[in-house]
Amino acid sequence: MKELNTFQLVKVPEGIEVSVKAKEVTVKGKRGSLVKSFKHLAVDIYMENPKTIKVEKWFGTKKQLAAVRTVCSHINNMFKGVTKGYLYKMRAVYAHFPINCAITEAGTHIEVRNFLGEKFIRKVRMHPGVIVENSKGQKDELLVSGNSIEAVSLSAALIQQSTMVKHKDIRKFLDGLYVSEKTTIEPED
Repeated sequence: MKELNTFQLVKVPEGIEVSVKAKEVTVKGKRGSLVKSFKHLAVDIYMENPKTIKVEKWFGTKKQLAAVRTVCSHINNMFKGVTKGYLYKMRAVYAHFPINCAITEAGTHIEVRNFLGEKFIRKVRMHPGVIVENSKGQKDELLVSGNSIEAVSLSAALIQQSTMVKHKDIRKFLDGLYVSEKTTIEPED
């Protein structure tokens, strides 16, 4: 059964500028700006006033109405990204051969060496706006940081997938680079 109208309001936090034009949301904050397009979804996005964004769906089925909350969640993630930023901590896990991570090109490129004693060098490029660095306080730890939660999590996933064990029992060979903590760059309130 189709529901006549469903909408959800998103309140804009202090210190953030938002503009909506043709289903493209631009968020500007103290850490920079993020732009996300929702043109692929059949929802209406507009600003009722400078402090409220309205996401609305007319005559939607249950599956289509789920997109309303999804869009609101994405916008809230953008708010958090431009105020606090996102930080994923990754740990190198190995039983025998120590994994070496060389970071190049100002933190936008990582080379994983000596994984399971292999000579092959695994090269991973970060998504735009994401920087990877070695942790200063912890051995064998990588810090993947940026403003967009999607770019940061996808970059961390690419690093993790680059060290997947092939043709061996993964219950025995647990070596790899794994996400150990998901947090923000600036401390939470």
